Amino acid sequence: MHAPIGNFGNATPAPDAFDELTRPVADAVRHWRGSVPADQIVYVDTDPEWADTATFVEHYGRELLEQSANCVVVTGKRGGGTTLAACVVLSTTRVDVNGVVRRHLGARKASFASMDTATGETGMEYGGITPVGLPGDWPVLVDSAVVDLPYVLVGSGRRRGKLLVPGKAFAELPGAVVLEGLGVA
Repeated sequence: MHAPIGNFGNATPAPDAFDELTRPVADAVRHWRGSVPADQIVYVDTDPEWADTATFVEHYGRELLEQSANCVVVTGKRGGGTTLAACVVLSTTRVDVNGVVRRHLGARKASFASMDTATGETGMEYGGITPVGLPGDWPVLVDSAVVDLPYVLVGSGRRRGKLLVPGKAFAELPGAVVLEGLGVA
């Protein structure tokens, strides 16, 4: 199969790549619902040495920078309660944690989750966290620019491999909320 974006040597429809995905990601693909068929989500095998965005685009193509998104886990605190959420923004931007995220979560304070919290709560590897397969009760805040792209490169749940996901599918993830200005330059 030829990948819809990028030049990858090995591209496979995600429903045919369960062995390459973490359990939560494989389960999400297995039980996929929405207007985008699950076989339009594509797994591409990539070297974990180049998993971080900057080195990834140096190795796999600079044009992917404009078509890549990062998924980060944040915590919102108010009173004695804590809310975990995921934020999906283009790789060329950063998450507006102290503005858009804090206000949307109704939190007094918002910050990035620790690595142990992010990996422990998602069942995914740090550096490969993806919005596909997150806990169902989490808010998944998605920048509107991500949804507007035909395909977006995101983590696969592991540092090895990435997912190519149609942009509009992010708006249909469990708990998804599309927000303007979530990603800032």
